Amino acid sequence: MSKTYRLWNPKQPWLLPPCPQDWLPPGDLVYFLLDTVNELDLSALLQKYEQEERGYPPYHPRMMVALLFYAYCRGLFSSRKIMQACEERLTFRVIVGDDIPDFRTISDFRKRHLQELSDLFLQVLRLCQEAGLVRLGHIALDGTKIKANASRHKAMSYGRMKEEEACLQGEIRELLAQAEAADEPEDRDQGRDHRGEELPEELARRASRLQRIRKAKQALEAQAKAVAEQTRREQEALGEGHKDAPAQGGGRAQEVSEVPAEKKQYNFTDPESKIMKASNKGWDQCGNAPAAVDGHRQIIVACDVTDQPNDKQQFAPMLTQAQEKVGPQHKIQRASADSGYYSEANVQYAESQGIDAYLATERLKHADRVARCPRGRMAKDLTVKEKMARELRTKKGRQRYSRRKCIVEPVFGQIQRARGFVQFSLRGLTKMRGEWSLVCLTPNLLKLFAARCARAA
Repeated sequence: MSKTYRLWNPKQPWLLPPCPQDWLPPGDLVYFLLDTVNELDLSALLQKYEQEERGYPPYHPRMMVALLFYAYCRGLFSSRKIMQACEERLTFRVIVGDDIPDFRTISDFRKRHLQELSDLFLQVLRLCQEAGLVRLGHIALDGTKIKANASRHKAMSYGRMKEEEACLQGEIRELLAQAEAADEPEDRDQGRDHRGEELPEELARRASRLQRIRKAKQALEAQAKAVAEQTRREQEALGEGHKDAPAQGGGRAQEVSEVPAEKKQYNFTDPESKIMKASNKGWDQCGNAPAAVDGHRQIIVACDVTDQPNDKQQFAPMLTQAQEKVGPQHKIQRASADSGYYSEANVQYAESQGIDAYLATERLKHADRVARCPRGRMAKDLTVKEKMARELRTKKGRQRYSRRKCIVEPVFGQIQRARGFVQFSLRGLTKMRGEWSLVCLTPNLLKLFAARCARAA
């Protein structure tokens, strides 16, 4: 006897087309996102549509917002992949129906309304607060280097720019001399009023490259001048405005140079991105994306993107942003971060805000042993760094600092490994911040969805 199989006829027509909602269980994530988007205030976004005079009706903004939210929750960040999912996946069809937006429409919607979309981060955070998911008892900070939409091979150092500028000027002079030498016999034969051809291709290419290099040099020089001016103001505020004035370390104040360093680089594709040391990948063109995560239910309460590879300068701004977004009803009690965030200024800032800070003073290797727990009273002559290191070796300090890795690191793992966000699609710090806000908004939505499912169960 032959084996009996189920009847399979993929071309079997249906008597009536079913509703897409009939194919999904009522507790699916899609329905939660549709309900959540209906609760959000999209007046700023809708107002931009009301001011437009367009002949063909656009897609409804709430549908587009729900589509982006669900796509980001499922790890789809490319507009082309989102369009493909709308054609192939039932869950996306529940959102868009039979009217599937083109990938260019999805991309343009995200670009045009990026500021309004990033502002929705605060509204989602408010929903998490109302659900009791935010307490600010313990805030953990961390950051990651995310690849920019630019190649590191399109970057050039200031020293190389000077060499390339001189080289291009010489090549342009040589090409002009060759063109002039070629014009002399034509002038003799046809007269000086003879119409010439267009600018030679080689000369045009070198001239445009020279113009771009000069523009990049001016940008680096302006940036160095602005940094030097800011440094002078800071020194004057500390009484260090003169060259012979004592510095904080007891020596003389450092010379402030308005000339960029020879190794200072400029990227021609995205000038606002910088060369940074990416994790386990060497150096690449990146943006530094820090985030502050609440320890109660791993809700992201603050996020940002900066061109500074050093995390030390992000400690105070991230805590300030977290407190402002959550509001005065909750107060940050403790904050923990790895050694990349440690500085005496950050410890003093935490003390001034009444925050119990636990900042690693150095990075230990896996084979290194942690020093024993100190006993007895703390010596009075310890420096700020020694006091912090001693605090982290105590039983309470080790217990609280160990919470950092299980608060903030899983969030970055879910964003980069689980959902695959490893590169920005947009260029410029402002657009990267908006895109990062959208990315950080989705983990909060998923935590809120899980909390409501648990409450319903």
